[in-house]
Amino acid sequence: MTDLFQEPNDATPLDPALRGDLIQTWVTTRADLNEAEEENIIKGAAWARRRRGGTEALLSEDFSKSLHKQMFGEVWKWASTYRQIELNIGIAPHLVAAEMPVLFDNARFWVEHKTYSPDEIAVRLHHRLTQIHGFPNGNGRHARMMADLLIEKLGGKPFTWGSGSIHDTGTLRTTYVNALQAADDHDFGPLLEFARA
Repeated sequence: MTDLFQEPNDATPLDPALRGDLIQTWVTTRADLNEAEEENIIKGAAWARRRRGGTEALLSEDFSKSLHKQMFGEVWKWASTYRQIELNIGIAPHLVAAEMPVLFDNARFWVEHKTYSPDEIAVRLHHRLTQIHGFPNGNGRHARMMADLLIEKLGGKPFTWGSGSIHDTGTLRTTYVNALQAADDHDFGPLLEFARA
């Protein structure tokens, strides 16, 4: 049996102090945890797609936190709570609460002024959410969902994100992480390509 909290090397490690916040008592393996989170994420996606309102409502800190709660709140007590610890990725935890509203202000500006194509606006939102890494865990899945919801609001189809499961180890995850790192250096081409692959 593998460690329940074993993550791929390039994933956010789960702080041992937060492990006690697992709500689902039947979860004893990594496969169980993946199943519980996936079921919760499906419910969160359905909740988000039932919501009314345009990009203004979507591109807000309140919606972002509510979405995280809907995606992970049946599995983790800390769902929707900004992280308070340093991670192997992301900005310093004390900056998260200040940077999230700035991101959403920027994204609303990009939409209003058509600063980039709809795909690039959504991908830039996704990238900055992963760069900030606001939550203890689930940041990539949350960021991909936010990007999918935004592109739908902008009239596009949801992204395929490499047409596979990114949270597993392997070539697809490596391609995704490399594309995120290129975007860190202001080259969004690989991430745009990956989002539609």
